[in-house]
Amino acid sequence: MTGYVPSTALPSWLLDDARLRAAAQRHDFGTVFRLARRHAGISYSRIAAECDIKPDRVGTLARGQGKVATFEKIVQICDALRIPGRLVGLTDRPWEATPGSGRAGAEVDGTVLRRRFLQAAGLATTMPSILTNPPGRIGQQTVTCLRERTARLRRLDDVLGGGDTFRVYSAEYQATKALLREARYSEATGRALLSVLAEQAQQAGWAAFDGGRESDATSLYEASRVAALDAGDTALVGNALAFLAYQRLGKDRRAGAEIASRSTETIDDGTPASVRALLHERRAWACAVADMPVEAERSLVAANEALAKASEWPQPDWAAWVDRTEVDIMTGRCWTELRRPLRAVTVLERALSQYDDGHARDKALYSSWLAQAYLIAGEAEQAAEVTSRALVLADGVASVRPHKRLQPVLAELSAAKYRTLPAVASVLEQVRG
Repeated sequence: MTGYVPSTALPSWLLDDARLRAAAQRHDFGTVFRLARRHAGISYSRIAAECDIKPDRVGTLARGQGKVATFEKIVQICDALRIPGRLVGLTDRPWEATPGSGRAGAEVDGTVLRRRFLQAAGLATTMPSILTNPPGRIGQQTVTCLRERTARLRRLDDVLGGGDTFRVYSAEYQATKALLREARYSEATGRALLSVLAEQAQQAGWAAFDGGRESDATSLYEASRVAALDAGDTALVGNALAFLAYQRLGKDRRAGAEIASRSTETIDDGTPASVRALLHERRAWACAVADMPVEAERSLVAANEALAKASEWPQPDWAAWVDRTEVDIMTGRCWTELRRPLRAVTVLERALSQYDDGHARDKALYSSWLAQAYLIAGEAEQAAEVTSRALVLADGVASVRPHKRLQPVLAELSAAKYRTLPAVASVLEQVRG
C-alpha cells in the first residue's frame, strides 16, 4: 500500500482547507467528495472506483443525502483520498510517514484501528483499570464510573449498526460480570452493580438483535431481566420484558402482546416518565402487530401523557432518547401496521422531516413504514420515492433490519401493476445496480 498513490489522493493544500478538515472530523464524506471535485478536479467516478462505492451513491452523498457509517468504509475512503488518520480519529495509516522517523508507518491491524477510532470519540474499547485490575473492595464510585461509561458507549448506536457495536457492548457486559464475581463490595453496591449489568445486557442484546444475532439477543435480554430483578430495578425489568416481547412478536403475536403488557405492569409511582413512555409505546407496537387497535391506541395515549411529564425529573440515560418525534414515529408505525394509511402518512411525514440523516439506520428503518403506508393507500410512486431514499440511507450500515423491512415493500412494487411506473422502475433498477 505504501508505494501506490491513488489518482484520488487529495493535494496537501486541500487537506489544509478548514472546510474539508471539519467535514472529515465529523465523517461528512459527502462534503469531502464535493470539495475534491470542485477544487481538485477529482471526478465522482474516480472516487467511486477507488473507494469501491457505486457512482450514484457518491453523488447522493455529495448532495448531502445519507452518511458513511461503517468503520471499514471510513478506512477505505481515507486510504483512497489519502486523508490522514488523525483527521478522522484513526491511527496513522500505513502510507503515512511516522513523525521523526522518515519511514512509512508500521502496518496496524483492523482491531487496533477500530480501537483508535472509538478512542477518538471518547469511547475506548479497552477496559478501565478498575475492571482489569479490580481492588479488593469497591464502592459506589466504581458503579458511577461504569454507569457513565455505559452511557458514553451508548452513543455509538446513534451512528453504527449492531454488526459494529456488538463486540464492544458484549465485552463491557462480560467485564462487569467478572467484577461482580471477583471483587468485594457492600450489599447496596452489589445491587447497583447488578443494575448496571442489566443495562449493559440490554445494550448488548439490542446490538445482537440489530446485527441479526437473534438467539444471542434473547439470551442477553433474559439475563438482563434476571439481573434487574436481583437488583430490584423495576424499570429495567420492564424494559427487558419489552425487548423480549419485541422478539416474540415474530413467532407468536398474541404472546408478544401479553409480554408487552407485563412490561407495563412493572410501572409504579417511582418509574421515570421517559421509561413509562417507552414501555407504553412498545406495548402499543405489540398490540398493533397483534391486531388489537383499541389497546394500541390506549397505549399511545398513555405514552404521550407520560412524555408530557418527562422534563420534571432526571431521566435514566437508557430511556432519555424517547421524545415527541420518537412517539410520533411509533404512532405512524402502529397505524401502518393496522392498515390506517391516512393516519400513518401524516404523522410519519412530519416526524421523519425532523429526523437527521446522520441517524441513517433508524431513518431508513422508519421510512420503510412510510413507504408501506403509501402502498396500502395505493400510492406506488410515493412509496417508490421513499424506498429509494431509505435504500441510500441504509447502504453501508451494519444492521440487518432496514433491508429486511424494505424487502416486502420492494416485492410489492415489483408486481406487474406497479413496475412499469417510472418512479417504481427507477427504484427497482437502483436495487439491481
